[in-house]
Amino acid sequence: MNDIKLALLGSEGAGKTAVLVRFLTKRFIGEYASSANSLYHKRLSIDGRQLNLDIFDPCSQGGGSRCILEETVNWADGFLVVYDISDRMSFLHARGIVQQIKETREESCKGLVDVPVFLVGNKQDLCSARQVSEEEGQFVAQENHCHFQEVSAAEDYAEISNLFTKLIRHVMEHLKQRAECRRYSGSKSMAKLINNVFGKRRQSV
Repeated sequence: MNDIKLALLGSEGAGKTAVLVRFLTKRFIGEYASSANSLYHKRLSIDGRQLNLDIFDPCSQGGGSRCILEETVNWADGFLVVYDISDRMSFLHARGIVQQIKETREESCKGLVDVPVFLVGNKQDLCSARQVSEEEGQFVAQENHCHFQEVSAAEDYAEISNLFTKLIRHVMEHLKQRAECRRYSGSKSMAKLINNVFGKRRQSV
């Protein structure tokens, strides 16, 4: 329960690495392209709980690519899917990523489809160049049962910090519910086993 694994996904130029570095260091950097996957570690306390946070930032997926590593989708406990509000193609790609996360979880993680996913419209400071309305982002999020928020990594550390905190809290609640379901399922299986064993013994007496 104290280990949280997050993944950031989005197309090149959407600002996902800028969002992550803002959260980790409080500093803003311009977005840069990387050909390497990066895994970041951070210890933090949320609601009195000490957490070990792993954040996977894969190299940006090309705008036309439908390929997200299945291992990444199955590894992470929660996702930030980032697009640029001034770039419609990045939004369309983010929508495809959200749908692919859902499809992959349905195929490989039966009963665990509702993994926390946040759809994030970055570069809110570029409203004058906006190509994607806030209503469009909200609609895609509602359609895919995920959370939505617009942010500006360039202007506001506090909202970036709050974004990650909200996602982590949702992940903690999700993992708690999953653990409770497993305990309940295990208890039912054990009760059935005991009943079968002792039931047969009673019949043979």
